[in-house]
Amino acid sequence: MHDLPHRYSVSANGTAADEVTLSGGGGSDIRSMPPPEFGGPGGYWSPESLLVAAVADCFVLSFKAIARASRFDWIALDCRVDGELDRVDRRIRFTAFKVTAELTVAEGTNTEKAERLLEKAEQACLITNSLIAESHLSTSVNLI
Repeated sequence: MHDLPHRYSVSANGTAADEVTLSGGGGSDIRSMPPPEFGGPGGYWSPESLLVAAVADCFVLSFKAIARASRFDWIALDCRVDGELDRVDRRIRFTAFKVTAELTVAEGTNTEKAERLLEKAEQACLITNSLIAESHLSTSVNLI
């Protein structure tokens, strides 16, 4: 890891009639529109879905780093995140993220260690650590 602080820049460009184009980080541009719940057309990433995706992505990447540092072998990690948006004190904000992680490991793997590492990943995720919404983790470890 590079010395802190790290800085990240993204740009958002749009017109009155078209989608917003998000650029930055060296990756492909992302087209964004409001979600249907806010009158958008659907079929696009929205700021809300991007935030929930960031929670899922951060969880998986945190687990990968922790597993590597712990020399823990695993096969696959499927992570689903459900974000809840609600009104609190006259403001609309995310109030909770439910993280459901399903880890697949080889037969004979220490499942208790797997569960501990999944919990460490939740605690290490810098995205959820940066948000005021609560995060709840539900896990399962599957042997194959």
